[in-house]
Amino acid sequence: MFKRLTPFCMLFALPILHACQSGNAAEEAARQAFTSLIPRPVEASPGEGFFTLTDSTVISADKNVPQLERLGSYLSGLLQPSTGMAIPVKAEDGSGRHRIRLMLTSDSALGQEGYFLQIADSMITLQAHQPAGIFYGIQTLRQLLPPSIEKKERQPGPWLLAAGTIRDQPAFALRGSMLDVARHFFGVADIKRYIDLLAYYKMNTLHLHLSDDQGWRIEIKKWPRLTEYGGSTQVGGGKGGFYTQEQYKEIVQYAADRFITIIPEIDMPGHTNAALASYPELNCNPKDPNPKLYTGIEVGFSTFCTTNEKVYGFVEDVVQEIAAITPGPYFHMGGDESHVTPKEEYIQFVNRVQGIINKHGKQVIGWDEIATATLLPNSIAQYWSDSTNPKRAVQQGAKLILSPAKRAYMDMQYDSTTRLGLHWAGYIEVDDAYNWDPATLVDSVGTEHMLGIVAPLWTETILNMEDIEYMVFPRLPGYAEIGWSPANGRSWDEYKQRLGRHARQMQAMDINFYRSARVAWADK
Repeated sequence: MFKRLTPFCMLFALPILHACQSGNAAEEAARQAFTSLIPRPVEASPGEGFFTLTDSTVISADKNVPQLERLGSYLSGLLQPSTGMAIPVKAEDGSGRHRIRLMLTSDSALGQEGYFLQIADSMITLQAHQPAGIFYGIQTLRQLLPPSIEKKERQPGPWLLAAGTIRDQPAFALRGSMLDVARHFFGVADIKRYIDLLAYYKMNTLHLHLSDDQGWRIEIKKWPRLTEYGGSTQVGGGKGGFYTQEQYKEIVQYAADRFITIIPEIDMPGHTNAALASYPELNCNPKDPNPKLYTGIEVGFSTFCTTNEKVYGFVEDVVQEIAAITPGPYFHMGGDESHVTPKEEYIQFVNRVQGIINKHGKQVIGWDEIATATLLPNSIAQYWSDSTNPKRAVQQGAKLILSPAKRAYMDMQYDSTTRLGLHWAGYIEVDDAYNWDPATLVDSVGTEHMLGIVAPLWTETILNMEDIEYMVFPRLPGYAEIGWSPANGRSWDEYKQRLGRHARQMQAMDINFYRSARVAWADK
């Protein structure tokens, strides 16, 4: 025991001895945190010494850059509950006080989201070319601090960060998750928590699946029965629900404050039973002219009447209203599993709806089946199932988003004993979720054609936020790393050590995570 102690510690009584031991443990934990970051940084070099948050710490930001001041306040707000310290945000004045310095740099090589972090005894300097990089550097600072920094109640500390430098930026421009709120509905508070969890792992996209056979979840003022009736139930016959346009704008702003883009999806021409039940005139199935609300989980049985002009007026109204309250560049038109839509009608529908979406200033995204139509030059195919479709999309000049069901569908069970989820695409354990490379996923399609990765969670079996967390964690950090970190040197054997140490963070954040037997969880 005494071999670990400094000579200073050995001079004093047992209470001081205990404090010295605790200090040594805190220093060792800080050093370990420096090598446990998820996603793995591009470059990280440990240094000598430690920076300690104290009552004298300040956050400094250029007063001429309002976003830096806002980010400083965001950081201060993250630190206060657990430390009990109201760390002030001061204007940049060049002084050498004990501080965390946020600043923009002319280093354009860092791109839109990269950052450069220097930690020394008396100062932390976080630089980026754009404010998003500062935000992601702040997420790194959170992980470098003791996990208890994430607690909502005051903790004892000490609050050490190991000295060193990190230069980091993402491999892919788009990194995120899709959440299905149509099969089961989740309220605004749950969506905000999900956004915060994505942001912690440097993801920048939340794709919301807002309509399906089981429910329509976004208010459309010109078509009020979509939510009044079509949003009134969900899988299993529960109450359902929907977002008013004001609530949706609140979600969009909350995400934007965390540099996350919302991608709204209205699935069509299939997966449309909730809309057809609300407005039967959009349907032309003579066998079922007045569809009822649906609370099961089968797919592929519904379709808009693609030869009816009223359908395109409906689509125009929906796209116009959602586009007007979505500042991000994308609109997702679905397009998957439209099994009862005649092939030629499906192609004509996709071709025409792309034009409507473009007319309202948005880029089209669709599931990979849209590649069977004629894609506009800026359209994007989201690969989930048929490997021939991403090739078709690329041949037409389209970009890809990767969401391979066999690797990235978080609604798939971990194994046959998992209490939630399905397994039609297979079982996806934590190592299966991590062990794939976008560069080799589709033969002859390289990463230059890829915008990034989105990991979906479909919610047939998901009832509440605890269920979401159980299926998402610990797989989501691995998807974040695939999207952010260089593929070169990526290894499950190394990654699982870092993931195991993140059990402490997940516990501090009250995340209901699945304890895979393939990971040695550090909190055990």
